[in-house]
Amino acid sequence: MRIIPAIDIIDGKCVRLSQGEYSSKKVYNENPLEVAKMFESNGLKYLHLVDLDGAKAKHVVNYKALYQIARETSLTIDFGGGVKTDDDIRLVFENGAKQVTIGSIAVSEPEKFDTWLFQFGPDKIILGADVKDGMVAISGWQTVSTLKLNSFLEGYAKKGVKYVICTDISKDGMLLGTSMELYKELKKNFPKMLFIASGGVTEKSELHLLNDIGMDGAIIGKAIYEGRISMQDLKDFIQID
Repeated sequence: MRIIPAIDIIDGKCVRLSQGEYSSKKVYNENPLEVAKMFESNGLKYLHLVDLDGAKAKHVVNYKALYQIARETSLTIDFGGGVKTDDDIRLVFENGAKQVTIGSIAVSEPEKFDTWLFQFGPDKIILGADVKDGMVAISGWQTVSTLKLNSFLEGYAKKGVKYVICTDISKDGMLLGTSMELYKELKKNFPKMLFIASGGVTEKSELHLLNDIGMDGAIIGKAIYEGRISMQDLKDFIQID
């Protein structure tokens, strides 16, 4: 299972939110590159980079931070937030992202998502399935759609989507544990999809449990920044992996 630390960016700074609420913003570092280099120096290989300004503005904003991290580290970066147009997705790949996470467009403009999936291939496009009370949420979690999570995933499974980041918004940034039962159900219902857990991972033990149920990856954010999961914990897990 891939261990994927997260850097969320607002105004060029490394921040975390609680349940996607921008009013809950807490700045952890003024320099995302410094944080990314710290992850790399501790042996981590992946990074989940989220443009929260972009998610709100509905177009990519923090591409310069992406470029800087991609240029100055060897981290494999997946980028999400504000990718709405052909120009946005091209900008993200040109600035060093290896994968792009697409959520809102997959709901509001499925034909465009299908085009990108065909153009770039299932290894480059991650489906972002953010869920609140069983329904898919979009636009930086500001809007809850009328789509049920299972129906949403079923449609894209048939189209060949390979990677899915599934975030339980109620858990995100709360440090109360992740949605283990949700992920068990998803793995059972969609065994061929590679699911990445996101939201609420709080303790090292959860990483082992997520690995045991067959998750492809786990994104960790606030638990790192608040010292609940240490770099040593992640090193140990990578060694076991």
